Amino acid sequence: MSTKAKQSSSIVVPAKVPVQKSRTPDTNIPQSRKERDTLMRLVQQYVELLDDVPPFPAALLEEHAKNILSKNHFSLDYAEYVGVLFNNELWKPLLASIPYNKRLLLLPKCLRLENICPAPFDEFGLLCKQCGLCSIQDLQNEAEKLGYAVLVAEGSAVVMKLIESQKIEAIVGVSCLSVLKKTFPYMELAAVPGIAIPLLQGDCKETNIDIEWLWDVIHLHGEDRTTRIDLDALRLEVSTWFETPSLEKLMSYDGDTTQQLAINWLNRDGKRWRPFLCAAVTVALGVSDQDQEFDENLKKCAIAVECFHKASLIHDDIEDDDDTRYGEKSMHAEHGIPIALNVGDYLIGEGYRMINECTVPADIKQSMMTIAISGHRRLCEGQGLELSWRQEPGYIKKNEILAMFQKKTSPAFDVALRIGAVYSGASQTIIDSLKVYADNIGVAYQINDDLQDAQEDVDGSDLKSDRPSLLLGLIYERATKEEKTLLDAWWQGDEQKKKAVIELSLQSNVQHRMEEMKESFKMAGINALLDLKNASLKGLMRRVSAKLFNDIIVQGWCDEFEAGDDSSGQVSSTSP
Repeated sequence: MSTKAKQSSSIVVPAKVPVQKSRTPDTNIPQSRKERDTLMRLVQQYVELLDDVPPFPAALLEEHAKNILSKNHFSLDYAEYVGVLFNNELWKPLLASIPYNKRLLLLPKCLRLENICPAPFDEFGLLCKQCGLCSIQDLQNEAEKLGYAVLVAEGSAVVMKLIESQKIEAIVGVSCLSVLKKTFPYMELAAVPGIAIPLLQGDCKETNIDIEWLWDVIHLHGEDRTTRIDLDALRLEVSTWFETPSLEKLMSYDGDTTQQLAINWLNRDGKRWRPFLCAAVTVALGVSDQDQEFDENLKKCAIAVECFHKASLIHDDIEDDDDTRYGEKSMHAEHGIPIALNVGDYLIGEGYRMINECTVPADIKQSMMTIAISGHRRLCEGQGLELSWRQEPGYIKKNEILAMFQKKTSPAFDVALRIGAVYSGASQTIIDSLKVYADNIGVAYQINDDLQDAQEDVDGSDLKSDRPSLLLGLIYERATKEEKTLLDAWWQGDEQKKKAVIELSLQSNVQHRMEEMKESFKMAGINALLDLKNASLKGLMRRVSAKLFNDIIVQGWCDEFEAGDDSSGQVSSTSP
């Protein structure tokens, strides 16, 4: 296949194959090279003045895109295209810093000449036969020579698996605007550095791209290396800090009975989100290196955060009369209430001791202690509101329930994040942003917990009459007189009404409203990070929210029919 040389770092750009003709132009993309270059330059200037870092929510990308177009008298029809350019420009420095062998080049199947392409498909996409009939061969060969992984497929399940495996840290992707628009939220959720090259038309057959633009992007590189935090590996690392030998060392175990019970309790199962978040913040801020041994002072801070949390669980189980925790007997069910209360109090004291004994500057230690004290008080206030409600259970207003959530659930996230930030010497802007993030994410987390209770089947639902429920509160607001009587009886402890209340919750349409509220609080948390200039921290928090709420759901977006595994090049028409 003939090629033409481009004088740019001795790179050879593949020629456009004459038979690969443009079909139906995408009217949302400028078809003039001059217009595209002008918009690219305007976006670059805009981003330079903006001085901000990704990820950006899709709505904010659109807002900036329209602002660029309006100021420069371009049609707003180009908003999606300029949104892509804007997002690309934000991610470009990070993508350039990531090694080629940690990048994925994702090409669409519609670049091939469909009627004569001899390449078969497997579960990963097109298996290029290197026939030279389209630009896929040259692009794939050049990218693989640099070290890229290359897929010629619709970007969905396989791509997400590669991202989750931590083998891929950045993506260069080619697709039509309609698909790119759908993928933006998923890229933002995963905080994946990515540059997208839109197809010049979107009719899914023998499409064209600005191949020189793609060629330049493939070769982007920088001197600094930026590696995404391996969240799964970090969680495994943090879990080792809670193994018995590690806890005995860090807690200066001396054989005391109460101390042994506390260590055993810390050693039990649990997600350990809070110590993980504390450690992750220090990695994102560059104080800890994930590939090196973590500082003992940080381990003490992270374990202290978990001490506070595990103490609250002991006390909650007593107050809620719950006999099980993590599939085993709760502390008071196994050892009695007096001992359980004592162990819980011991863990609180131990948490403060560990922070106080960290060999860090006095002002940092004081700030960490202040954060822990404030979180402890808020948690008790939130639990106090719930305990007061139990004395006179019944309908409680939505805002009162949300305030209870913010005091009871948010402090644990807040303390973990802000102690990690203060330990790292973060600015007050970062510390304040993390507090707003935690306050809102904590409420969203509790709303999500209520939703999961409601979405269980009738026999498996965890709805309880002795706990305030946002779901039942919203139902009560819209309930008939008879339904309010039913709920009042339920709150007063009439267990015979349980099945009827659960069925009412399943039949109610307020779950959609709860989903909206959850998303609203999530976005309020995420928006608190928008002004942060640290891309690693911003991306970390975005990815954490995605994991907390299991937001990344893989699906297919491309309208093109999947092709069968037929080496003759014949395409079978099957649904996507």
